[in-house]
Amino acid sequence: PDAMKSRFILGPALGLLLTGLAHAQDSFPLPAHSHDDFLQERPLFHALGQGFASIEVDIHLVDGELLVAQDADEVVRGRTFTSLYLEPLRLMTQVYGGNVYGGVDAPLILLVDVRSDAEATYRQLQRVLAPYEPLLTRFTADSTTPGAITVVVSGNVARELMASETERFAAYDGSLQDLEGGSPDRHLSPIISRNWSEEFSWDGRGIMPAAERERLQALCQVAHDAGILLRFQETPDEPSVWQVLRGAGAGLISTDRVEALGYFLRN
Repeated sequence: PDAMKSRFILGPALGLLLTGLAHAQDSFPLPAHSHDDFLQERPLFHALGQGFASIEVDIHLVDGELLVAQDADEVVRGRTFTSLYLEPLRLMTQVYGGNVYGGVDAPLILLVDVRSDAEATYRQLQRVLAPYEPLLTRFTADSTTPGAITVVVSGNVARELMASETERFAAYDGSLQDLEGGSPDRHLSPIISRNWSEEFSWDGRGIMPAAERERLQALCQVAHDAGILLRFQETPDEPSVWQVLRGAGAGLISTDRVEALGYFLRN
């Protein structure tokens, strides 16, 4: 049923996506992250049409299904991680010859924010991902083999379980402590996330204080040197902040304003 539903919706959505890719192709994937992407009018396709590198989806384990919703009381039967994201992406890779960016060989990051029990949800995520393994980035203790889709687990993370695996088709979202501890592991945590307000007081108005700008640039440099993408959560969603993040070299700029950020980064 999920596959049939995806085939039904992919036709018109793919047309809109191709239109977006046509004007974004020179610059994508953009260092942009679609926060709570499932709340967009066109989940997945809106951000991909803008050439975003990363898309966030919240999942809940309910009766053996991974359902997409922000909160547990908002889950809807049939609105699954597979039908909204995995199956459309699989069909797109068929259309585009193995990738999701229409000829650009770069992985799409699926940041999967686990909202239910960490270990049980991860076990089910492994089962759900299994049929898509040929498309997924593969991780070992000392290597990363890129695929069309890179799955990164956030939220409730089964860190010990994931770290114990010799081969994985998902990594996890790390913390600033991982980054500043001196030995960040990009094969385990290719993304580091931090709440903006826990580091900075600047809200986008006026000029960012020099000390805060220096702190931001230093963090971005450490992440860059480690081969890790740094993402700040709950940033003021304004061009002034996007400009500072872009200038500092932030790996991913998070937004709810997908079209506005896409236009900003391309121009």
